[in-house]
Amino acid sequence: MKGLTSFFDRMVQRYLPDAFLFAIILTFVVYLLGVLFTDSGPVQMIEHWGTGFWDLLAFAMQMALVVVTGYILANAPVVKNLLAKLSTLANTPAQAIMLVTFVAIIACLINYGFGLVVGALFAIHVAKRVPSVDYRLLIASGYSGMLVWHGGFSASIPLTIATPGHFLEETLGTIPVVETLFSPFNIFTVLVLVITLPLFNRYLLNGTDPLRNTDAALWKSDTEEQTEHEITQPSTPAEKLENSQIVSLIIGVMGLAFIVYHFATNGFDLNINIVNFIFLFLGIILHKTPRRFLDTVSNGVKNAGGIIIQFPFYAGIMGMMVASGLSEQMSLWFVSFSTEYTLPFFSFISAGIVNFFVPSGGGQWAVQGPIMIQAALETGADTAKTAMAVAWGDAWTNMIQPFWALPALAIAGLKVRDIMGFCVMILLFSFIPISIGLFLF
Repeated sequence: MKGLTSFFDRMVQRYLPDAFLFAIILTFVVYLLGVLFTDSGPVQMIEHWGTGFWDLLAFAMQMALVVVTGYILANAPVVKNLLAKLSTLANTPAQAIMLVTFVAIIACLINYGFGLVVGALFAIHVAKRVPSVDYRLLIASGYSGMLVWHGGFSASIPLTIATPGHFLEETLGTIPVVETLFSPFNIFTVLVLVITLPLFNRYLLNGTDPLRNTDAALWKSDTEEQTEHEITQPSTPAEKLENSQIVSLIIGVMGLAFIVYHFATNGFDLNINIVNFIFLFLGIILHKTPRRFLDTVSNGVKNAGGIIIQFPFYAGIMGMMVASGLSEQMSLWFVSFSTEYTLPFFSFISAGIVNFFVPSGGGQWAVQGPIMIQAALETGADTAKTAMAVAWGDAWTNMIQPFWALPALAIAGLKVRDIMGFCVMILLFSFIPISIGLFLF
């Protein structure tokens, strides 16, 4: 374990560039693959790239708000105290790793956006409690919760095919979540990972390199220091308004009223927009005054730069993959040698590969769904299980795809190479229970 973990950590530290450069290199790779293996020429691939470049603007804004609103809420005094108390459950580095992993998994099962923020923020508080822990591994453990998101309540593929009117309804019909999220395969896989992943991450401590460990004791929140607005007394009408608790309370109550209305009319619909909405208005209320809230916003926005600039490049990559037919060719190749028994497994593998280039669950299902479901119908494979195999493939390679790690890294103040060596180990380990589940059930 120590030798293998150290090997991947050294390789990543030496050869993995910054996440922005990773996106650029991936752009070059997809461009060349499209020119060589599809009917699209060099000019057409450029057209596909530029046309798709802005297709993720709404999603990029959502992810930026995940970071900013999560930062705002986590730096509210009440929440900081709550996380600090929860962190007291860990007294040793091993306990810290297991606690952060478990909390991150549960949070991601509830909602992936919620889990992304909670995993990183809770890891920071645990690092303060146990400063001797390897901070890089602690953040990787917090991010490892994303491994299970597509088996949880915010899973886009099973929720899509359970919704009347989805784009494959004529071919597939609607499949209730009892056959996908609550299937024996999914329950087995989730339970095994909930139990074993904290233990596995704890054993990764054996492979950490003290020379590369980030000193968790040096981490300090930007808002731990009082700002000028918190020290000086407001004197002008404008300053009094900025420091009015009444203003924050009124707008905060309006926000809470909508949250209650949303759940009363839609049930437990915890999508990314409502998560951001909850974080935002709870942050407004808990910071008490607009000035304190805005000071925290200014600090939080600094963490969203990587998301804002990198997501358009991934949208361009997705544009080339889909428009050129490259993603379709990849999927069809796996289908060509699959049987009724092996199709779910090869759907999982192909989804993991395609996820490198189309790192969006909904977007990936739009590309692979028609191919895999048609193959399942032709071979007699279980369509619900095949759909969940694609979902787990999407979640599986998130461990080594910087796209989803960006929010956690931004909050933690680390670079992708700091955690990726550990994430490779988590990827290799998680392949075992997922594969067993696919063949066993």
